[in-house]
Amino acid sequence: MESSTPVTLNDVADEAGVSLATASRVLNGSARKVAESYRQRVMAAAAHLGYAPNLSAQAMAKGRANIVGLLVGEIADPYFSAITSGAMAAADEAGLVVTVAVTGRDADRELTTVRALRGQRPRAIILAGSRFSDATRDAELTAELEAFRSSGGRVVFISQNALPFSTVQLGNDEAAHALGERLATLGYRTAAVIAGPETLITSTDRVTGFTRGFRAGGGDVVRTARGDFTRDGGFDAGEQLAASDLTGIDLIFAASDIMAVGAMSALRQAGITPGADLGVAGFDDISTARDVTPPLTTVAIPLENIGHSAVELALRDEPGADPTPVMGTVLVRESTPTRAIAE
Repeated sequence: MESSTPVTLNDVADEAGVSLATASRVLNGSARKVAESYRQRVMAAAAHLGYAPNLSAQAMAKGRANIVGLLVGEIADPYFSAITSGAMAAADEAGLVVTVAVTGRDADRELTTVRALRGQRPRAIILAGSRFSDATRDAELTAELEAFRSSGGRVVFISQNALPFSTVQLGNDEAAHALGERLATLGYRTAAVIAGPETLITSTDRVTGFTRGFRAGGGDVVRTARGDFTRDGGFDAGEQLAASDLTGIDLIFAASDIMAVGAMSALRQAGITPGADLGVAGFDDISTARDVTPPLTTVAIPLENIGHSAVELALRDEPGADPTPVMGTVLVRESTPTRAIAE
């Protein structure tokens, strides 16, 4: 019959034949390295005894728990799934656990979630996703995160450096500009754009960059349709465009791959064939972009590396300059075949 007495760290140390300090370093996420032979003995003893660390006790003792709180817009979106995968890998290397919370790209929900996470006393809070054009919400979020940071926590954003915290920045404008210029060289001249909500800065940056680049290459953006920054939002925007007169439009640029995938479905439903009747391009290079028919032209962003870098930045011993903004790579695929340029 199993004992109801909780297994303690002392029990694990005794079982492994190591000091209490060594067992603690292995199991409590210490930055100090332990010899691999000792680490294996401690892990084996913990598994044999069924030991689980008391996160609440750790938080009280150290002021924070061995947890990284990661806020994402939507976990079903491959963009955020890839970032989460990279963050989890980096956290695992540091002996930490990632707690993922979904904001639904809602500023109020984001603020409420940060307040709830503060109660868990995580080592760091990472906010992944676009910022909103909302000065009031930014002020409230900044105050909440400043209070968390002043108590010893770390804060990192994956987005724009709009708030006074460490940020892994994405070069959305620059990469979209390069995409626009490249598509113009392929013979495209008249584009429609599918964008997210006007308050979403990522969408605005990408649309602005693409428009400038496309016009620099000799093209023009003549129409914009908006929807939620999701697959369904892209479908709705695609329906809007399909229901209008697309005569003369030879290209659709969607501000994210997931929106582009939804738009392609809407176009097919309306009898318009992506890649044949007109070109379609997206942004992010999520895994789905390679699997849709035709494969989607896009901008590749190293999403898993970004998640990994955000955790490393959050755990850095000394604050320093933010890393160089992450730039994307234009990938031309079958959804934007070369078009003959009219003389």
